Amino acid sequence: MRALGRPLRTLRSRLIAGVLALLVLTCGGVGLATTEALRHFLVARLDQQLSDTGGRYAASLEHAADGRPGTARSDTRAQAPGTFGARLMKGVVTNAGVVDGDADDPEVAAGSRAADTDDLVQLSPADERALAALPVGGPARTLGLSGLPGYRLRATAGQDGDVLVTGLPLSPVEATVHQLVTVELVVFAVALAVTGVAGALWIGLALRPLGRVVTAAERVSGLPLASGEVQLSVRVPDDDPRTEVGRVGAALNRMLGHVGQALAQRHSVEERLRAFAADAGHELRTPVATIRGHAELALRHPGPLPEETRHSLTRIDAESQRMGAIVDDLLLLARLDAGRPLARDETDLTRIALDCTADARAAGPGHRWRLDLPPEPVLCTGDADRLRQLVANLLANARTHTSEGTEVTLRLATTPAAVELTVTDTGPGIDPELAGRVFERFVRGDLARSRKAGSTGLGLAIVHAVVTAHGGTVTVNSRPGRTVFTVRLPLPA
Repeated sequence: MRALGRPLRTLRSRLIAGVLALLVLTCGGVGLATTEALRHFLVARLDQQLSDTGGRYAASLEHAADGRPGTARSDTRAQAPGTFGARLMKGVVTNAGVVDGDADDPEVAAGSRAADTDDLVQLSPADERALAALPVGGPARTLGLSGLPGYRLRATAGQDGDVLVTGLPLSPVEATVHQLVTVELVVFAVALAVTGVAGALWIGLALRPLGRVVTAAERVSGLPLASGEVQLSVRVPDDDPRTEVGRVGAALNRMLGHVGQALAQRHSVEERLRAFAADAGHELRTPVATIRGHAELALRHPGPLPEETRHSLTRIDAESQRMGAIVDDLLLLARLDAGRPLARDETDLTRIALDCTADARAAGPGHRWRLDLPPEPVLCTGDADRLRQLVANLLANARTHTSEGTEVTLRLATTPAAVELTVTDTGPGIDPELAGRVFERFVRGDLARSRKAGSTGLGLAIVHAVVTAHGGTVTVNSRPGRTVFTVRLPLPA
């Protein structure tokens, strides 16, 4: 059962609620129709009884008895208990009475035509006006008199120019209708309960194939589809094209087939690219080292060198060093992509932070470097060399893409769930269109960030790869004047 006030969310609950709502409306309509039909039928019979009875009881009230006012000789034979009679002369009620049907009346017991004065009733002026307003010879009407609520009354013309009013109570009709309503409520309640249980079971069986479709979709959504080789073998077992759920299952199976082919092609391309990067790195390492060695050897020549030649050799040496760094980064990424295991030693991140900040301060003396470290050493389990490269790349990224005078803060902290390392700078920020791709390879900052030092576009990609290899996460949050890179690493076991 759903919580009170909570909207229905599942298809099953909405279908059951819809069926029950329709059944309630149907039962309500049937109940109203049968109740009104019965009421109309009983009232029509009551009107027929009034027509058959005529004004005999009212006419018997015409003459006073024994010369005493307020008494009358009345004919109650064949009159149902509760029958009302009244005689009007020129719009004024002369006598009015109700058959009480007392068994102890001597007149009634003897079969006499005379009734006692207990049958007579007193009417209020409002009652008399209501009786006088009845159409003579017209259809019966429902009126409520003082002390006599709910009567069907009919007026007929008497033989002496008077008006005779006869009425029958509606209480038997109302009692019968109320009894019918009670029976209908009980029957409808049982029908709703039985229908609710049976409908829930039937709808559950009918929606079981849809549940299998949902299960297959949830299994696919839980697969790691972002990278790596994916075995997309999940399929929906119900693919009968004759049913709506079967067509949905067949369409989902076709879509999963296309997705599986696309993932396989993507993985193949990634593997070829990784193999190319590794092969290129290995092939380039030797010629780059050779070029660098020859450049250094030429610069050490004892004899005089022309200035232009010395400048060219210096540039060759610098660019060969830069190319060697790129080759090393490519080889590192290739090793990380291949899933080669890293060292798992207890590493002091506080010492790494101190050393990397000192190196960054020496490389960028124009920046303001700050450290925010806890009093106790921050330890984690991992590869010290790779973690050192991670911190160095983050600081180098902040130095490269911000101008002199920018404040860069390296902060270490330990949370209950992870070791947290953040690098915050007060630079111009990252373009929002670029922020989602900063950890991709060969992605460079736009013109809003300086490129005077020359970026390879691999530093943050290495950061992401090293963090992922350690089972952690890295995120970036940037706006003008504040950029924060946050690395979370698992706590040491």
